[in-house]
Amino acid sequence: MADPFWLTWWLWLAGALALGILEIVLPGFIFLGFAIGAAVTGILLAIPGIAPGLPVLLLIFAALSLASWLILRRMFALPHGQVKTFRHDINE
Repeated sequence: MADPFWLTWWLWLAGALALGILEIVLPGFIFLGFAIGAAVTGILLAIPGIAPGLPVLLLIFAALSLASWLILRRMFALPHGQVKTFRHDINE
């Protein structure tokens, strides 16, 4: 019997690529967190012998996505209380 489609590692990596492209179109680190979560989930599924059920797999994906989003937010956030201002126009 063939494995269900959610256990196919390359589908998770293809989803990660699609989410990464979506992040380029709509920036904000939202889709990038999901892309990192999907990529790591795909890499984990590529390890032989790992075949969790769908609820466990979705929990792993959600936890990895949340953790990567929190790390990205901490790494790329402005220092507390600062606002990004522009003093010159790039079109001048």
